[in-house]
Amino acid sequence: MDYTTIVNALVHYGSILMAVMAVLVFATTIIVELVKGLFPKVPTNFVAVIVALVVTVLAMLVLCSVLRITIMWYYAVGAVVLGLFVGYAAMFGFDKFKVAWEKLKALKK
Repeated sequence: MDYTTIVNALVHYGSILMAVMAVLVFATTIIVELVKGLFPKVPTNFVAVIVALVVTVLAMLVLCSVLRITIMWYYAVGAVVLGLFVGYAAMFGFDKFKVAWEKLKALKK
């Protein structure tokens, strides 16, 4: 196997991972916006991490079920690690987007 094949495979799987992560971040952000009113005393960032972990692990379970893949222990560990990244991106991505949207609205006036 040559290096070109390895690099192509890494780019291919990396782009798939980024697309999946974007969908998970979007789903987490929407769910957090809907759920955060139910728990007013819990910090929103904590809710975002918990929701991200649940959504990511559920996505892994659904994918393994649909593709009929046996769930291995490292799939669960990978889903938890990815869930932490998704939670981080959901926490800070939405806040930055909200600030940018407000600035854009102010420019239109």
